[in-house]
Amino acid sequence: MEVTQVLLNAQSIDGTVRKNAEESLKQFQEQNLPGFLLSLSGELANEEKPVETRKLAGLILKNALDAKEEHRKFELVQRWLSLYGNAKSQIKASLLTTLSSIVSDARSTASQAIAKVAGIELPQKQWPELIGSLLSNVNQQPAHAKQATLETLGYLCEEVPPNVIDQDQVNKILTAVVQGMSASEVNTDVRLAATRALYNAIGFAQANFINDMERDYLMRVVCEATLSPESRIRQAAFECLVSISSTYYEKLAAYIQDIFNITVKAVREDEEPVALQAIEFWSSICDEEIDILEEFGVDFTGDSDITCFYFIKQALPALVPMLLETLLKQEEDQDQDEGAWNIAMAGGTCLGLVARTVGDDIVPFVVPFIEENIQKSDWRQREAATYAFGSILEGPSPEKLIPLVNVALNFMLSALTKDPSSHVKDTTAWALGRIFEFLHGSAVGSTVITQENCQQLVTVLLQSMNNTPNVAEKACGALYFLAQGYEEVGPSSPLTPFFQEIVQSLLTVTHREDAGESRLRTAAYETLNEVVRCSTDETAPLVLQLVPVIMMELHNTLEGQNLSSDGREKQSELQGLLCGCLQVIIQKLGSSESTKYVFMQFADQVMGLFLRVFACRSATVHEEAMLAIGALAYATGPDFAKYMPEFYRYLEMGLQNFEEYQVCAVTVGVVGDICRALEEKIVPYCDGIMTQLLKNLSSNQLNRSVKPPIFSCFGDIALAVGEYFEKYLMWAMSALQRAAELSTHVAGDDELTEYTNSLRNGILEAYSGIFQGFKSSAKTQLLIPYAPHILQFLDGIYMEKDMDDVVMKTAIGVLGDLADTLGSHAGSLIQQSLSSKDFLNECLSSEDLMIKESAEWAKLAISRAISV
Repeated sequence: MEVTQVLLNAQSIDGTVRKNAEESLKQFQEQNLPGFLLSLSGELANEEKPVETRKLAGLILKNALDAKEEHRKFELVQRWLSLYGNAKSQIKASLLTTLSSIVSDARSTASQAIAKVAGIELPQKQWPELIGSLLSNVNQQPAHAKQATLETLGYLCEEVPPNVIDQDQVNKILTAVVQGMSASEVNTDVRLAATRALYNAIGFAQANFINDMERDYLMRVVCEATLSPESRIRQAAFECLVSISSTYYEKLAAYIQDIFNITVKAVREDEEPVALQAIEFWSSICDEEIDILEEFGVDFTGDSDITCFYFIKQALPALVPMLLETLLKQEEDQDQDEGAWNIAMAGGTCLGLVARTVGDDIVPFVVPFIEENIQKSDWRQREAATYAFGSILEGPSPEKLIPLVNVALNFMLSALTKDPSSHVKDTTAWALGRIFEFLHGSAVGSTVITQENCQQLVTVLLQSMNNTPNVAEKACGALYFLAQGYEEVGPSSPLTPFFQEIVQSLLTVTHREDAGESRLRTAAYETLNEVVRCSTDETAPLVLQLVPVIMMELHNTLEGQNLSSDGREKQSELQGLLCGCLQVIIQKLGSSESTKYVFMQFADQVMGLFLRVFACRSATVHEEAMLAIGALAYATGPDFAKYMPEFYRYLEMGLQNFEEYQVCAVTVGVVGDICRALEEKIVPYCDGIMTQLLKNLSSNQLNRSVKPPIFSCFGDIALAVGEYFEKYLMWAMSALQRAAELSTHVAGDDELTEYTNSLRNGILEAYSGIFQGFKSSAKTQLLIPYAPHILQFLDGIYMEKDMDDVVMKTAIGVLGDLADTLGSHAGSLIQQSLSSKDFLNECLSSEDLMIKESAEWAKLAISRAISV
């Protein structure tokens, strides 16, 4: 097959030619994979071939080695490892040769492909000579080969975990990279590739950062690179500093003053991409200090293993003025552009992080700036002052902020209605939202909102909803937090007198011609949902009146025929918003007996609409409609059974939806809701549900995040059907046992620990549901064989010492359920178990009331079981 021609055809403007070429490539790959990959690597390495075919060949080769989805990636890795050795060697040799090609696109593609192969082979202890041959390349001319090799080393550090490369080689890589970065390197492309490579290699430099001399040298080279005449190098060097600040925060004290000086210079004088990274450095330091101070509380003492150096607090007098200056560098159209990010926005974001880091200390540095600029004739100054004010509302104490807000509030309301600048209105509405979010509500002692100003606030916000979409969207956001603050005010809410008007205004907004801009329609529905969710019993009749209105809107979206694909997408987004709105209304009305009774007149029609939404078959809608049905099941209780014959097939479709795994996860949750509603009436559907859930667990194509809720769901089913669960017991228990073994002895990063804890919690919820489900039956003896394993699992997670509070509460509950259901059969086993006693005592003395209560109940159940 003439591969060059096929690759050219695959990029043809003629659709038929392109399709045929893609088909030929697909066939070649399926019939002769080694030959296919060899011809691609040969094409890439061949200097005589056209640039576009070389580039595409390299791209197809790279994509044959890696994929985003875990299961696909696993398949590709296995496929590469099983190729015969000779083919692999030839492909790798071609890739390495391409690094010295004169065509930059070919070199760059080869760099990425080499890193992908390294990511597969180095962890398997294969291709040991790779790093050595790359390093010998770095020392050779010509410059373009050096540049490509440094780029490859960078990609390699991105693909390969640090523990795979031994320290000696790490040192050599860092030496090569740092030499390429140094000011003595005359070639800009080499220096840029080296600086970007260092960014990826920072995680490998642990040992080097512990050594003072090596660290000093690395820091000096990075700081020198921030002064390079080439802006892309300066930007890459600041990106390195940002990464260093989060990876090696505790090693920065000796350099912080110098870094401050170079960041100030960059923020004030450099091009925007460089200045943005310089600000990002300080945002990153804030993140580190916020984490440390949150973890160790305000009474932070120096005896912990992580020290807070209070860099931000010390830098305040110089850092805050620098950030305030950036706020004046707005762009004309930034409010309309959703993805906008510029120096003013970065400066404001950083200012907000500084406020969260130092609290009250920031206020005196910002107030003079606000006072000086808030009434200036130039919109930029008024907007910057408002942005500064809004940015510091999270962090400082209410005592410090409320007096300021009381002075500012009337001024802000007037700006929101009368300021000639749309920018100022936009930022004012945002800042009001921040006031309501952080300084209003039951958690804040004194409040900025009184009976007197509440009406004025509502009036101004509703007026602002007629403004341009970006201002109206921020006004919706402010109203959202205003409503949220009244969530727990008792029988009467200050918003009650305005409820009808607020709801009407929000519905009007959703019908605006331009509601598709600035997320306005979505914001209006989110706010409507929050206003309903936080309403009190007084307005329940008005919420009921909303049901037929929203039903009618949903009905209308189902009538639209023959839409374009864009029209269909908008329609399905609207259906999602309306289903979400009905969900909140159903939850609200279902929460008290009197309103639930009146709502039931609509239940059949609402369910009919949801079923029609499913018939549209769009992923986003499925998720929202599914959640709404969960709420309906909860509200209707056992009566929900009448909808099951028609609804079941959609439930099954949701459980089979591996592609959109969020839909699958939501459906699993809804199975739980339905079990709680129907109890034993779910029995006729259990075979299908359990079969599908067990299938999901054994699939490696389903995203792992869906597995913990599936286990919890076993518990819900067992609790609903009681001893009828016997027919699934063996299958469920063996799946639980396998997962339980996997979830102990896991050493990993925070993300893995978090997942492991959610997995353990799902397993424990399953055990709990199964034991409670069997408790009052005559078949509890069926569970006795499983007790030793469950106790062993509890021992295992207790010994690991990495469970979170949620798992702790569920685990001690399971210990109690075991004793409660099995009685004397469990008593002796619990007495023999390694850690039950210690675990129980630890939970009894917990500061968490929920854990303590569970532990006291477990203690009672255990003592009964032992004394029998």
